[in-house]
Amino acid sequence: MSDSHSTRREFIQAGVAVAALAEQVLAQTSSASATGIPTRVLGRTGVRVSVIGIGGGHIGGVKEESDGIRIIHAALDEGVTFMDNAWEYSNGRSEDVMGKALKMDGRRSKAFLMTKVCSREYAVAMQQLEESLRRLQTDHLDLWQFHECNYFNDPEWVFEKGAIRAGIEARKQGKVRFLGFTGHKSPQIHLQMLAKPFEWDTVQMPNNVMDAGFFSFSKEVMPACLKRNIGIIGMKGCGGDGQMLAKNAVTVDECYRYFLSQPVSVQVCGLASMEHLREAIRVTRAFKPMPDDELKKLQSRIRDVQGDGRFELFKSSKRFDSAYHRIQHGFETQGV
Repeated sequence: MSDSHSTRREFIQAGVAVAALAEQVLAQTSSASATGIPTRVLGRTGVRVSVIGIGGGHIGGVKEESDGIRIIHAALDEGVTFMDNAWEYSNGRSEDVMGKALKMDGRRSKAFLMTKVCSREYAVAMQQLEESLRRLQTDHLDLWQFHECNYFNDPEWVFEKGAIRAGIEARKQGKVRFLGFTGHKSPQIHLQMLAKPFEWDTVQMPNNVMDAGFFSFSKEVMPACLKRNIGIIGMKGCGGDGQMLAKNAVTVDECYRYFLSQPVSVQVCGLASMEHLREAIRVTRAFKPMPDDELKKLQSRIRDVQGDGRFELFKSSKRFDSAYHRIQHGFETQGV
């Protein structure tokens, strides 16, 4: 047999293996009747988490603190256990609000709490950890992730400047249970992080209906994570800025059904009002995986607006990078 035939066979076999791993993730989905919201296992951690999570960035943007607290309490009461946050969100307000909400009536014990660290340097990363713990009013994080690995030298910085050492020490000290990283820019940066000599517990990445046609994380990064049993955390499910909904490219139901049909353990959602929360709960409780024929029809319908990235500008513009990370890399904090 020729080398080309052998390579093609190996490629097909690899694709079949990845598809089987993806099916295993979806097969872990629990019934909503038991937990309020379906759950899945978060990769190698073995922990079950709700398939949707509360996005800390949006919670920090809720005008009244009391409203943000009510959203978090309602989410927990309905079965949404995964809480997302970051040290830099709303200059710390997001963590403050979430900390107050989780402190009330022992709700911290009901949540899987994640926040993110921004610094790539050991000493500053440890300082940010202590600030996050104080704001979140807890003695430990369930998951600590290196935030916005959006620049091609971030993988080197995380390891060479000492941030990874901070993570390992924090885990040994019991202040952090699991470690991961995030980013919304390039699949290649994620693959560079995955190539580092470290066993990641989780990876957070864009996961939406437009992704398959433009710098695709689902095609390039998800398979690598599945092979290593790394928990996949999705984000940007409606495009980050809502334009794919505003311009009627897709519906909310299509967005949710699509991203929950991918092999993610949890999808972080920007739920900044009770109305948004109720809608998310409605769609998630009714979730059934998209059949292949429906998925193909949807992908065919959006092909013309998918391939140029118009609805995923967070992949091609610095406008969606946090000010902290733009300054960190010497870029202006305004504009694209």
